[in-house]
Amino acid sequence: MSGNFRLQLLRQHLATSIKQQRCVATDSTASQYGEPTIASIDVGSKYSASYRKYAADETGKILSYFHDVPLGFDASTKTANMVVEVPRWSNAKFEISKELDGNPIVQDVKNNVVRFVRNLFPYHGYIHNYGAFPQTWEDNTVRHNDTGLYGDNDPLDVCEIGSNVLEIGTVKRVKILGCLALIDDGELDWKVIVIDVEDELAPQLNSVEDVEAVCPGLLEGTRQWFRDYKLADQKPHNEFAFDGRYLSADEAVEVVGECQQAWEKLIAGKVQSKGDNISLRNTTQKDTPEYAPEFSQQELISPAMPDTPIPPEISKSHFFPNK
Repeated sequence: MSGNFRLQLLRQHLATSIKQQRCVATDSTASQYGEPTIASIDVGSKYSASYRKYAADETGKILSYFHDVPLGFDASTKTANMVVEVPRWSNAKFEISKELDGNPIVQDVKNNVVRFVRNLFPYHGYIHNYGAFPQTWEDNTVRHNDTGLYGDNDPLDVCEIGSNVLEIGTVKRVKILGCLALIDDGELDWKVIVIDVEDELAPQLNSVEDVEAVCPGLLEGTRQWFRDYKLADQKPHNEFAFDGRYLSADEAVEVVGECQQAWEKLIAGKVQSKGDNISLRNTTQKDTPEYAPEFSQQELISPAMPDTPIPPEISKSHFFPNK
């Protein structure tokens, strides 16, 4: 079977079989970006190093989760689009790959072993739907004005606190409520607190004060989880900037804007990341050095495989004093 014919079959499969995910947008965002329909395709075996989840449009054209999925940032309504990397209550440490062309979602690997987050009692896996804002970058070449820390060289992290467990690869329109400044291995690693605009609680939540009133204990539990979740891997507590204080929705909007501007410089080739070799290839940013009409899709011809069994020890709960 020729490569072109197999690629045609793949695109037909994408157009007819993949569950398509609607990215809900405000009117202002729709006028700028449209309302993109983001599909996804799995390659390899989930919970193994071979796994890839690629974004695609409704025709089967592959998109970069990092560079092509629109952020759709609206500072006036405090809304943007997020990519879900890890569903709430799950353990596998999925993330948008910075290095691979197409920037698929992959499972993080360390020492040739896929990584899982341990269960920090009373939680199971991740405390919230966890993901990233596309078209943002935490700049690791300049120090943050207030903290003096460099960014962690990743898209901006997002915690969605709504009522539903969201699927990996889903693109959701979310409302920005505040943020927490985690210090991870000496780097600034923002955690933006958001809620799906379609969630039943969204009309009641516009700030961290609202979250505390409507969902008492959620913010403190979130802070504790981020502080302690590495303890089960024999690593020290994480620390926070701003004495662990949650910043306001307005301050979080500023953080998102800064990280969007940093990404714009990165994708335009005006700044280069220190360390990791970031793939800047994209199909939507026509005036950038790495733009191409489409990705070479030969690597997508391999089919998805059955899931790899999750090691049984991942289901164990770990107990630590709340200091």
